[in-house]
Amino acid sequence: MPIVVNLDVMMAKRKMSLNELSEKVDITLSNLSILKTGKAKAVRFTTLEALCRALDCQPGDILEFVVE
Repeated sequence: MPIVVNLDVMMAKRKMSLNELSEKVDITLSNLSILKTGKAKAVRFTTLEALCRALDCQPGDILEFVVE
């Protein structure tokens, strides 16, 4: 898939665990894990906004377009 999710990279940069991010963003661990592994088919803007707030980053820090 040409869209790569770099959520794990941002979490590592912020030294934040999946559990901590899940609590801050109010997303279940399973849904956050699906997003983190790149298996999600869609992301709501409200979810992306919450992730960016919690990780203090921009959407482009989390999502990347890679030409195959």
